[in-house]
Amino acid sequence: MFYGEYKHSIDRKGRLIMPAKFREVCKDAGLERFYLTRGLDKCIFMFSEEEWRAQEQKFRNMSFTKQETRSFNRLFFSGAVDILPDKQGRFIVPQYLKDYATIKRDAIIIGVSNRIEIWDKKSWEEFYTNSGDTFEQIAENILNL
Repeated sequence: MFYGEYKHSIDRKGRLIMPAKFREVCKDAGLERFYLTRGLDKCIFMFSEEEWRAQEQKFRNMSFTKQETRSFNRLFFSGAVDILPDKQGRFIVPQYLKDYATIKRDAIIIGVSNRIEIWDKKSWEEFYTNSGDTFEQIAENILNL
């Protein structure tokens, strides 16, 4: 659904713009509302409302008697905010999420199938550099190639 890597900057009003390709996908699928929250690897996860509800259901079905589950749910859901991008696809990323992802100005927005990830440009470049060399090994391990 969401694919690709796009470079954008947070404007002086604190807004980030959704890539044009993602806006096209959203228009075609009738997606309007999104949820932002703390992601893994110090990025921000962005889910469509439908996908957010699916993720929420998965986490709701996990046992709250396990300490790790409680901790994850607290961090994941306490960081969540719903957003409605404007007609140009702009939306405000809350300061606490920018702080979490160490985003100052320059961001990389990537499509990861059912979600969007928002990264600090430098953090993404480091992740990509460190992971790019092991891409084949990761694929072999998880895909049983």
